[in-house]
Amino acid sequence: MRRPAGVLLILALIASALWATGVVTVRINPPTTDFVSASPFWEERGGEAQLPPPLRIWVDLAKTTRPAAVNVSTTQRVKGRGPLPEDFFRRFFDRGRGDEPPRGRQSLGSGVIASADGYIVTNGHVVADADEIVVRLSDHSEHKAKVVGVDPRTDVALLKIEARNLPALPFGDSDKLEVGEPIMAIGNPFGLEQTVTTGIVSAKERFIGSGPYDDFIQIDASINPGNSGGPLVDTRGTLVGINTAIFSQTGGSVGIGFAIPVNLAKDVLRQLKDRGEVVRGYLGVSVMPLTPEAQKAAKLDSSRGALVAEVVPGSPATAAGLKPGDVIVAFQGEPIQNPHDLTRRVAGTPPGTKVTLRVVRPGTGPTSVETALARLKDVPPAPTGERR
Repeated sequence: MRRPAGVLLILALIASALWATGVVTVRINPPTTDFVSASPFWEERGGEAQLPPPLRIWVDLAKTTRPAAVNVSTTQRVKGRGPLPEDFFRRFFDRGRGDEPPRGRQSLGSGVIASADGYIVTNGHVVADADEIVVRLSDHSEHKAKVVGVDPRTDVALLKIEARNLPALPFGDSDKLEVGEPIMAIGNPFGLEQTVTTGIVSAKERFIGSGPYDDFIQIDASINPGNSGGPLVDTRGTLVGINTAIFSQTGGSVGIGFAIPVNLAKDVLRQLKDRGEVVRGYLGVSVMPLTPEAQKAAKLDSSRGALVAEVVPGSPATAAGLKPGDVIVAFQGEPIQNPHDLTRRVAGTPPGTKVTLRVVRPGTGPTSVETALARLKDVPPAPTGERR
């Protein structure tokens, strides 16, 4: 046993000497594996290829307009129920609050920067019952906001933050929107900031039962809880609407969304900034769509116009001599298409303005009457029609 051990020791000493003198070298190669040496099995292609121009417009549009979209969060310290318009929009845009609003801060909706000095446009139901409002900008800075004014009848609210040189979004002309025209919606659905969805204008002048001033743009871009109050922009990069509601039985987007036309919001925002409230004209009639019988009695060629169902005693309509059964076909020289058209025109005219109405009375024919509008008070609508 000692002799083999001695031989092994001598061989080991000889091998060490040969390695140390460089006579013998040892090279160790790591085992090759497929994991190390395999080349990609996919084809790679760089990003040098340009998007087709019709698709590139969405990328450029998002880069330009997203900075103007903001997140609006509120804090509610006490339980409270909002006004009726908020209850209506809660049915369309349920935020998952239930009857008991949770305490503390939550991301309720979106907004859009209207001016570089810090005016923010959003929905009234987004900031309803809020004790504190925080606006989060695209650069992740947060600013406490104060409510300049809220108009429950149109669900438009104006906020103000102390900031300068903000990326405001220019206002466009919603009247020029065409059905089928592409649009982009930006907001914070479910708190996911700066989310962009695209679609087309599905319809215009939609009435969804939220109030007498319904005039919604219907879109098929995905709108979800949290988008409320965010901007709807056209391919020119201008604000054409304020995303407000979805029609859904599950609370999720099903391709039917509604936005307040920016042209409707313009006058509201001017008044909110100047006086903190909206003052509207009041005629004092309840009107309804023109029925076939009324159209025949008035000898009209079309169903355009507003049929007077009731005249409020002591109102400007009484002073003008209006009577039930009259058909108002023009206001200040402009044709009236339907009762909602008359509502918007009367409301948009300052109180005290002397107006001319073109009226068709059965058995008498067309005539013109004049009266001075009063101020609309916050009274419930008449049961037989929509109070103007």
